[in-house]
Amino acid sequence: MARPTGRQDLPAAPDPTTPQDIRNVVLVGPGGAGKTTLFDHLVAARIPGHRPREGEHERSTSLTTAALESNGVTVNLIDTPGFPDFIGELRAGLRAADAAVFVISAADEIDRPVSLLWRECASVGMPRAVVVTHLDQPRADFAQTVGTCRRIFGDAQATHWPVLQDGDVSSITGLLTGAAEEHADARGALIESIIEESEDASLLDRYLEGEQLDTDTLIADLRTAINRGTFFPIVPVAPRRDVGIAELLSIIENAFPDPTVSWLPPVHTPAGAPVKDVACDVDAPLVAQVIKTSTDPYVGRLSLVRVFSGRLEVDQSVHVSGHMGDFVGHDVEGHDAHDEDERVGPLASPLVDGHRPISHGIAGDIVLVSKLTRAETSDTLSSTDRPAVVAPWLLPEPQLPVAIRPATKSDEDKLAAALQRIAAEDVTVRMEHAADTDQMVLWTMGQAHLDDLIGQLADRYGVTVTAEPHRTALRETFVRKVSVQGRHVKQSGGHGQYAVCQIEVEPLPRGAGFEFVDKVVGGAVPRQFIPSVEKGARAQLEKGLLTGHPVVDVRVTLVDGKAHSVDSSDVAFQTAAALALKEAANESTMALLEPIDSVAITTADEYLGSVMSDLRGRRGQVVGTEPAEEQGWTIVRAEVPSSELSRYPIDLRSVSHGTGSFTREPLRHDLLPPDKVKALLSSTT
Repeated sequence: MARPTGRQDLPAAPDPTTPQDIRNVVLVGPGGAGKTTLFDHLVAARIPGHRPREGEHERSTSLTTAALESNGVTVNLIDTPGFPDFIGELRAGLRAADAAVFVISAADEIDRPVSLLWRECASVGMPRAVVVTHLDQPRADFAQTVGTCRRIFGDAQATHWPVLQDGDVSSITGLLTGAAEEHADARGALIESIIEESEDASLLDRYLEGEQLDTDTLIADLRTAINRGTFFPIVPVAPRRDVGIAELLSIIENAFPDPTVSWLPPVHTPAGAPVKDVACDVDAPLVAQVIKTSTDPYVGRLSLVRVFSGRLEVDQSVHVSGHMGDFVGHDVEGHDAHDEDERVGPLASPLVDGHRPISHGIAGDIVLVSKLTRAETSDTLSSTDRPAVVAPWLLPEPQLPVAIRPATKSDEDKLAAALQRIAAEDVTVRMEHAADTDQMVLWTMGQAHLDDLIGQLADRYGVTVTAEPHRTALRETFVRKVSVQGRHVKQSGGHGQYAVCQIEVEPLPRGAGFEFVDKVVGGAVPRQFIPSVEKGARAQLEKGLLTGHPVVDVRVTLVDGKAHSVDSSDVAFQTAAALALKEAANESTMALLEPIDSVAITTADEYLGSVMSDLRGRRGQVVGTEPAEEQGWTIVRAEVPSSELSRYPIDLRSVSHGTGSFTREPLRHDLLPPDKVKALLSSTT
């Protein structure tokens, strides 16, 4: 995201007057394919004086945006991270864009996550193009890469072919416009694909009869097919030599769709009623969405906003709505529902490492908004007289839990505010205050995501934290019936303390909770102290008896007791009940319960055996498998102890070669195996 500090040497911002003047394009693909290098050189081709960053780029962790003026068209270019841990940034970029450029390395295979992302774009009809990089590497084979793209992506054809000199790409040849005699087969395949997509039914007959079809007609039909998202051009590029840059920009300007013909996300009122008349129209009511949020020490909060409808202006009053919990099905800590009006601060057009002030943003455009103090990533900005909520993009659930602890008292004082700001910016991080284990837990997308978050805490907010293992919240329970007495008698002058209670403790079925039964006869325990016994029992069970974990699924029955007319009291009987439970608790009468999660793992079939074997090593029980929607994929359903899943996102990525994903839901508590109990009791002792 662009830095907030304006620069005097930047060119004027693009000023589109209609949505038809805008192209919103996102670069996607695996890490190391060259997206950021391509992004830099596309920007340099249209921004005088912009210098591409040379050398190897560090791994991107967030999306970057640049608004370019290109032959009368405003191109909002979005670069996204390729590493799986930062998929939240990728999905945000997809929401902002109307077309996608898949950046593929000719030296590497197309992996499963890329093919899944392609299908995701296809599900909403997003037009796509394929850019092939790294053509100068020893293993690179452009023809082979084209064949792989056709097999995986469908109706994709090369529109240009690389020209190699001494192993380097010197230029590219247009298969329709250049001298393509050496690539007659590729040219023929391209023309046939264009004819199949053409609305002119006579083209095929004319082509088969040997007629030389007009190049302008073919190019027009090609652009139409790309615009509709039914044909996908493959373009070879060598960004550092500026090879293929102009050709790709031509496709973006002339073939990719403008926002008026693109898919719009679902829109509702804050109450949940659908809003069906949203259109990409400058004169319509405002509907916009915060794509990314960042915090700058000088300007404050910066929001990257995609305007879907209407017009956004400086000092305009807008309604800010955030209802993430309604869409994910549960409350999300750090993302409470909110609806309030706020005034828009200064607007800017983003440009990598700077910004250019603007007065407004129109429907279809992407702009930077300063000082929206309540707007968070995925929130909606709308007209105050017509509040709306745009459905958030597909939000991956973070599955890697790590506990953090502030290093000093000063860090502790600043931690809560820093985490709140990070949560407002990053919708893929969850915060949990685990009361059972007294831990602050961050749920993240993976190790790289966690490292990035800890780095942000230190670098941006001056908060040093240490990561520690996430402790599982166990439970204690009784495994057999026990009869015990609790006796609390003290005399130290004046009123003493006297309470005796005879109780029976017995196990209940899993999930039954706590029951208290009064079987006292003859007034052995006065009626006013019966609730005191129950209160004392509940309090002690909550504290735990063996290991400090709450006791569940138990019935406590008060059968007898003794009281003193002067020294008995509410506190005395609470204490007697707690002492009785402590007397009943030992390793022969109690057991530990561990949480079991219901897990659904989706993986490619070739790694199914490895995934199943790994589950068995985690004490998991496979309850069934079923084919996934996509051919060649399987869903494995299993029940796995929660403690065995603490590093599962990392391990699953390894055993499934990056193809696996999973979801988890709490299921029940089961007995912890004896060897685990012994180890835990030893460490507690």
